[in-house]
Amino acid sequence: MKIIDTIEQLQTLQDKFKKLNIGFVPTMGALHEGHISLIKQARANNDIVVVSIFVNPTQFLAGEDLDAYPKKMEADSKICELCDVDYLFAPEISTIYSSDEVLIKAPNVRGFTLEGVKRPGHFDGMLQIVLKLLNLVQPTNAYFGKKDAQQLSLIKLMVDNFFLNVNVIECEIIREVDGLAMSSRNIYLSAQERQDALSISRSLKFAAKKIGAGEFNSDILISSMKKIMAEIHIEYVAITNRKFEKQDTVVIGDTMILIAAQVGTTRLIDNIWI
Repeated sequence: MKIIDTIEQLQTLQDKFKKLNIGFVPTMGALHEGHISLIKQARANNDIVVVSIFVNPTQFLAGEDLDAYPKKMEADSKICELCDVDYLFAPEISTIYSSDEVLIKAPNVRGFTLEGVKRPGHFDGMLQIVLKLLNLVQPTNAYFGKKDAQQLSLIKLMVDNFFLNVNVIECEIIREVDGLAMSSRNIYLSAQERQDALSISRSLKFAAKKIGAGEFNSDILISSMKKIMAEIHIEYVAITNRKFEKQDTVVIGDTMILIAAQVGTTRLIDNIWI
């Protein structure tokens, strides 16, 4: 595996990449089993695998955990090496951003609901860095997890709207043994907070079971889920279609149930696709 940190190094690789399938996994580091599952899928389906590690400042809002975001470059590099990654791209902020940037804006409808309401400007910064990285790496396939469902949807929309020549591959959520969705922020949880956080995945599992038994009313499902999560601070529980439009009734094949909650000082998100 080769570690690169400049755009010039990436550009010199483009001739090598010609006529090869390039799999790309963009990350912010602090790699866990969720990231590893993306890398393994990229490795299985491509000739070359590129992973990026870049803690993107433009997607963090004032008061969020940019400075505290876990950084484990040595461990992350070893994980990438063990996963047979070909190139690890780990640029500095000054390599990616200039002092007077052309900006990208999230769409007015899909980008300003749920996470877009709770974290205004977050999706602008996320789309900005993903667009830059896709242009730099020029992958055949780019891999993103379903846990960040709204992010995934907006990336796919951006790829379509900007006519980018890349396949966006949706990858399933990876969970801890106890059901907690994998996240780099899970390390912030105390032992008690971790137990409390399990109510998130329990409520999703409960909703899926109720739907399987024939309960499709969104209000009834949401009310029951909130009771299960009574011990934590719920930001939202939403039942939407794939375009993040509210659904009063679950539609099999076109429904998502999404949760954001604060457990202690840690903000967690999770979802299931029905």
